[in-house]
Amino acid sequence: YPMKKLFAAIVSLVLVLSLAASALADPIRVGIIQMADNGAFTDMREGYIDHMRELGYGEDDMVFDYRNAQGDMTNLVSICQAVIESGADYVVTIATPPTQAFLNMDSDIPLFFISVSDPIAAGVMTDMAHPDKNATGTSNAIPVDEMFKLSDQLTPGCTTYGLIYCTSEVNSVSTATQAKEYMDANGLKYAEAVVTNSGEVQQAVESLIGRVDAIFVPNDSVVQTAMTVVAEAACDAKLPVYGSSAVMVASGAFATISISDRQIGAITADMSDQYLKGAAIEDIPALVVDEFTMVINKATTEAIGVTLSDEVLSQAELVE
Repeated sequence: YPMKKLFAAIVSLVLVLSLAASALADPIRVGIIQMADNGAFTDMREGYIDHMRELGYGEDDMVFDYRNAQGDMTNLVSICQAVIESGADYVVTIATPPTQAFLNMDSDIPLFFISVSDPIAAGVMTDMAHPDKNATGTSNAIPVDEMFKLSDQLTPGCTTYGLIYCTSEVNSVSTATQAKEYMDANGLKYAEAVVTNSGEVQQAVESLIGRVDAIFVPNDSVVQTAMTVVAEAACDAKLPVYGSSAVMVASGAFATISISDRQIGAITADMSDQYLKGAAIEDIPALVVDEFTMVINKATTEAIGVTLSDEVLSQAELVE
């Protein structure tokens, strides 16, 4: 009888150890939520995933559950709820709308965001240095003063700028407000053309033609999805369009001072790695990424009749 009890105890211990080992072997589940399809968001997502793999989280260690709302806010809310129910260990959101939507779910799942231009204005946190809503990540705040300096360098003489942005995107409104404050302080004029969806973009850009010398598009996922529409209309009118990402320039905008989308994804991956190694979210400060590159569309340059100096050509990254 004592031997049977000993044998049963050994079997129970083996079972417990086996279950523990199985639990340890379970991969980390990462939910990735993206608002819409565009090259910038894709580069951010791939930059994040690739760097997590580089950090040693292989396919057996970490599983990515990627979901795309296809630009639909109702779908976005459903996706956020589905990711919570899936049992994700933490969530990565790309851009401001998915970040706000997920936080509004009030779950206890940690959140790492990529490319939220103004996290405080978006309600994601109250202090960049000390995240207080179980969320941290990277900001791609656009340096509006540098954007206007770029315009002065590439297309001097512009005195009136057109602004195209979506009124429901906090990051766009915030950047547009900064741009208007800069122009007010520097004797420049502006005209606004606001939209609520990508279907309104063509009418918006056409409303600015003949009234402005150049167009500035803030970080705006709605306008970015229709960037080719903006670029074509502006090229026909010989208007330079200053975008806020390299993807906008690749889609036909004239030029930008750009942050690398893959790099901002990789920086957010480093922050996730800190968390997985034991750091608390509130101890991982949100970061404003400020390493910029001048990006110019070569074909658009020719189409609008701009001549670039040798100095600019030596500094810029040229895309077709």
